[in-house]
Amino acid sequence: MTLLDTDDTLISQSSSNVNGPKVSVVIPMYNAAAYLQDCLDSVLAQTFRDFEVICVDDGSPDNCAEIIKACDDERVRLVQQLNRGLAGARNTGVRHSKGEYVAFLDSDDRWGPRKLERHVDHLDANPNIGVSYSASQFMNDDGEDMGIGQHPKCEGISAQDIFCRNPVGNGSAPVIRRETLNDIKFTRPESGHDDTMYFDESFRQSEDVECWLRIALSTKWKFAGLSEALTWYRVNGEGLSANWRRQLESWERSVENNRKIDPVFIAKWEGLARAYQYRYLARRAVQSRDSESANTLLGLAYKSDSRILLKEFTTTAVTTVCTILLAILPINLYDRFERKIMAIAAKRGK
Repeated sequence: MTLLDTDDTLISQSSSNVNGPKVSVVIPMYNAAAYLQDCLDSVLAQTFRDFEVICVDDGSPDNCAEIIKACDDERVRLVQQLNRGLAGARNTGVRHSKGEYVAFLDSDDRWGPRKLERHVDHLDANPNIGVSYSASQFMNDDGEDMGIGQHPKCEGISAQDIFCRNPVGNGSAPVIRRETLNDIKFTRPESGHDDTMYFDESFRQSEDVECWLRIALSTKWKFAGLSEALTWYRVNGEGLSANWRRQLESWERSVENNRKIDPVFIAKWEGLARAYQYRYLARRAVQSRDSESANTLLGLAYKSDSRILLKEFTTTAVTTVCTILLAILPINLYDRFERKIMAIAAKRGK
């Protein structure tokens, strides 16, 4: 483990080194010490070995930094800064990175052992792809397989797909070409620093979807995925329903940010994209057993664009049935019903 420059205020920008590793892995860390060792071990166990790991301690109140300092691997580096949020931690990691490709891994998630190998092959073979992502498997708070996951569209990805469906899925799925990140970098002195940004640090949620759509609307780079589930995404139900309004507000801000780039595109697809976003939040409300919020959000989804039922009948129908049953069944009976639905979905690979 190497300790990089530590600053009690801001991290100074560092340039990339053309002689650096093939891949830079950026792990933002905040209050995730319970999962961090598992996360780090999954990187060090990769079949592809030419990488560096930049762990950004974003002012974490727990012992994340101590876990990294105890790692006896020269490829692992630690950067510490005052809290700037997930976007700020990712930006710091990118600025300190040297790889041709940059992979992001949240500190409570983990990867399968062939994650980097498969993405490097994918990007090397397709020089027009700027963002390579994979399907993801869900695990619970204890790291146990939930039998479900995200299996998004992987080929022929359009800006409409990015806006409406976000096939990238989660922040631990993508591996991004450095040239792509360079094409979207910016500074914002009014934020209190002159550091280069890639993710917008004014966001505390939805910073990733804002970035993906900005890439799709303002650059030539393509998105493409790998159907194999190479990412393990941890689902934590605590507080999902309580903060859905904040999530929706952040998503709305991401739309407004990108409206400046292509207002005609946003106007054309906004209703459908909003319907999918409402449905997504309704599913999360169901997951946290908040029947009232789930019912409200599902109603908004249908009102925004009822085509979600025709375009993705199974997903929308299951969400609708779950929302109705959550409202009328005792929780213990609903839990049994949901487990059966999840088992059926797992068998079908959904």
